[in-house]
Amino acid sequence: MSKETDIPELPKEITPQSQDFGRWYIDVVRRAELADYSPVKGCMVIRPYGYAIWELMQQGLDRRFKATGHVNAYFPLFIPQSLLMKEAEHVEGFAPQVAWVTRGGTEELEEPLVVRPTSETIIGPMYAKWIQSWRDLPILINQWANVVRWEKVTRLFLRTTEFLWQEGHTAHETAEEAQEETLRMLGVYKDFAENDLAMPVLDGRKTDSEKFAGAERTYSIEALMGDGRALQAGTSHNLGQNFAKVYDITFQGRDKSLQYIWGTSWGVTTRLIGAVVMVHGDEGGLILPPTIAPYQVVIVPIPRGNWRETVLPRAQAIRDELAGRGVRVMLDDRDSQTPGWKFNEWELRGVPLRLEIGPKDIEKSQVVLARRDTREKASAPMEGLAAHVERLLATIQRTLFDRALKFREEHTATADGYDEFKTIMDGRPGFVISPWCGSAACEAEIKAETQATIRNIPLDSPPADGKACLKCGAPATAHAWFAKAY
Repeated sequence: MSKETDIPELPKEITPQSQDFGRWYIDVVRRAELADYSPVKGCMVIRPYGYAIWELMQQGLDRRFKATGHVNAYFPLFIPQSLLMKEAEHVEGFAPQVAWVTRGGTEELEEPLVVRPTSETIIGPMYAKWIQSWRDLPILINQWANVVRWEKVTRLFLRTTEFLWQEGHTAHETAEEAQEETLRMLGVYKDFAENDLAMPVLDGRKTDSEKFAGAERTYSIEALMGDGRALQAGTSHNLGQNFAKVYDITFQGRDKSLQYIWGTSWGVTTRLIGAVVMVHGDEGGLILPPTIAPYQVVIVPIPRGNWRETVLPRAQAIRDELAGRGVRVMLDDRDSQTPGWKFNEWELRGVPLRLEIGPKDIEKSQVVLARRDTREKASAPMEGLAAHVERLLATIQRTLFDRALKFREEHTATADGYDEFKTIMDGRPGFVISPWCGSAACEAEIKAETQATIRNIPLDSPPADGKACLKCGAPATAHAWFAKAY
């Protein structure tokens, strides 16, 4: 545990993005009260405002999971050492990050326990018990849980020793069904990222060196942050029959033969909150897409004259009407703070739309609406206000996506030669698309020399026929999307 004195003080001002993007990010996360450092080194406290965002993300994902036939369950936090050690590639992949429990109370445990870094090794034995026949398939289970990975370098939301996530684990009768499930869930993640988070993503296949330990194939969605670095925003893994053979997950097939199931797993984490901060935020702090904003609208009454008898009742009526239509709305009628302070505070927290109402507005039967994404302010009549607010929130959602997509397009380049590639990669340029031969050796050399990694090979990537690998000159097998990444 770190000492309380080791925890940095809460910043009073936000460092400008242009000065230090990393410092800006931490300042925004803490000043907007999304999360804070805990006395446990490498672990964070998710504060109520940040957790409210996570709850809305959970709801958006959970709704999609259930619409595709999945159900939720829960599996133990602790995994016996013997179960983890059964899958050699999986063990090797996670060994540096595993946390161990060796004592319970005052007694040494007969068998050490692992604090789950992921749950394939505890779920596998349960599926082996539950699955007997092809009639028991498919099993489509998701769990919302926490995991622990002993990280050496941490950053709030992006990489912490303990974090929250969901992990889906499914079992199928055929290889074709497992592959369909793998790509279906990748599509669910892309739909969620682009429509709820307003964050454009690339969906594609990871290289073998970047795939999940123990998987046959790994697919990901990759997003571009505001500093030109990429972030892996979600993964979906086709596990083949690897874990099935290790944990003896078999079933009697339709032809009465004994067969191994085909498995998948897939997950996203609370790092998505960090992604939203870095994709949409500006010098003033957060900019939240309305779909995941804890408060979509904040109403700030202007306290002049007998405002509590004139302005406040109208503000309350607007709040109630908006809430009745499902808008998440906050009426900030605190006497302790000035309107100017409230404007700055709610801008910092990224509330999509601010509604100002004062005595003069009452006289004119109007309000003033201020958009967080563009900082534009305009008057709007009180008649039909709720419908107007709903349309404006939808416009803000679309605008944020379009702006992020434009940023990605402006920060995506192509390079067929290695010298050109290295020149472009100097700094943090965004994505660079280059022909690659499929060699892990070339991939490793490029990473060592430029810090750039292959984020994925997009599903809709055109073939690289006739092109040469940017590194070795051998015939290229694909157009790879490279970037420096978190």
